[in-house]
This record gives sequence, structure tokens and C-alpha cells, in this order.
Amino acid sequence: MSTDEQFTVQEVTPSYWKVTFSNGEINLIDPDTIEQLAELVTRIEQAPDLTVVVFRSANPDFFMAHWDILSDRSRVAAMKPAASGLHPFADNLYRLGRVPAATISEINGRARGAGSEFVLATDIRFAGPGAVLGQFEVGVGSVPGGNPTGRLPRLLGRGRALEILLGADDYPAHLAAEYGYVNRVLPEGELERFVDDFARRIAGFDKVAVREAKALVDAVTQPPVEEFGAALSTFFQTSGRPENAARVKRLLDAGLQRRDGVELDLGRQVGLSS
Repeated sequence: MSTDEQFTVQEVTPSYWKVTFSNGEINLIDPDTIEQLAELVTRIEQAPDLTVVVFRSANPDFFMAHWDILSDRSRVAAMKPAASGLHPFADNLYRLGRVPAATISEINGRARGAGSEFVLATDIRFAGPGAVLGQFEVGVGSVPGGNPTGRLPRLLGRGRALEILLGADDYPAHLAAEYGYVNRVLPEGELERFVDDFARRIAGFDKVAVREAKALVDAVTQPPVEEFGAALSTFFQTSGRPENAARVKRLLDAGLQRRDGVELDLGRQVGLSS
């Protein structure tokens, strides 16, 4: 088990934090991520003056690549339910979507699978021109577990949600913005400055006004807790089935979970494996 801190918190001011994610060569999400994110979400919930949090990546090519499919499945299965009754993976995404502070994803590089589910749990998503998002799970025989099946239809509408989920393809930044998957795309070199200026603007406003406005939007847009349990349960039922082993092996042999190879072009490669 790694003891490395994956989330580095910079408390810019009491009302504005920047959180930078770093985990290995492509920022995979793994069991340590689940445990560390649970602690971070609690810290965000309990910070008395915190108004806005920006999530960033230390890797310009990978915001959060996806779940580490080679991680210890027994460790994940053995995790005790959170107070919500959800498995901690699902609980993190449910709680992150409902923290009192405004949350912003500053997306450079790739955010697929669980990485996409993470950014969908944040309130606002800004992307650089090289960002890529997608939910590739159906392409390897699984159902996504972090409830993009609940978030995407509310965000994009039914047709586009099904296009993303069932097509299992990559969505480059400008198409993602056209669909509403991200709020907007910033020109090369301008993302960090734009996000910082926007976050500082929110951080300068009254915390109660920000919190209550967000709570009213959450009441009509956030999926209920039951959806998160159902999504993760379906993921556990569908992932790792022997009939899809050849698809996964072909992708691993071609460089899945390494910096080069299929990770750079995963949407197209998943289609070739079918």
C-alpha cells in the first residue's frame, strides 16, 4: 500500500484552496485515492471559511486517467460502507458533489472513466485545448460505476448521455464544450490564469450567499444517493467477466496504463478491440 499523498492542498487563502492530484505516470485512480479523497472531502466540508476549491493535475497530459484496473480488487471489496451506506468510492463522488464550497476542475489532459466521474462531481469544469474526456467502460464490457449514468443525462440530455456512455469514445475539449460536458475551453496557455481569476472572484464573495445559491441548484440537479449505490453495484457485477478478458488483455498489451500507446488514443483503440 502506498503512503504517498496524492492530493496536495495549497490553502491560497482561507476561502480559496487549490488541490493538485498526482499519482504515478498517468494519474491513475486506485484504492489509496479512495481513502485519501474521503479524508479530503471531509476536510473541505469542515473548513469554516472555505468558499471555492480548484482541482488540478500535476501531469499536463493526464488529469485523472481512469481507474487502475490492475489494483487490488479484494481491498476495494473489503472497504467498509461510509455513513451514507455507500461504498467509499461512490460516497466520495456523492459527497464531493454536495460540499458547501464551489468546486472547479481545471482540466488539462485526459479524464476518462473514473477521472471523468470525478470532474462530473465538481460544480464547474474548465478545459485546456488538449483535454479529452470520456466514459470507455462499456467498450470493455463494464458499466461505469461512479454514476455518470445519473449525472450526464441531467447535464447533457438523454441522447448525448447515451452517445457518450454507449459509444465509449473520446470527447476532445471543443466537442466536450459543445455538448456541455465542460463549461468552456480556454486557449493554449490561458487555462490556469483564467481559473485562478474566476476562483478568486468567487472567493471574494460572501460564503453564505455562495453556499445557499449552490444548495438551491443542487436540489434540482444532483442525483439522489440511491443512484450511486446502484451504479457501483452494477459496475461490480459487470467488470472482470471472463467474456471480456480478451478485450482488456489486448488493450493492456498495447500499452493501457502506460504513458504511451493506447492511453493517448483510448477511445479509438477501445473501438478496435470490439
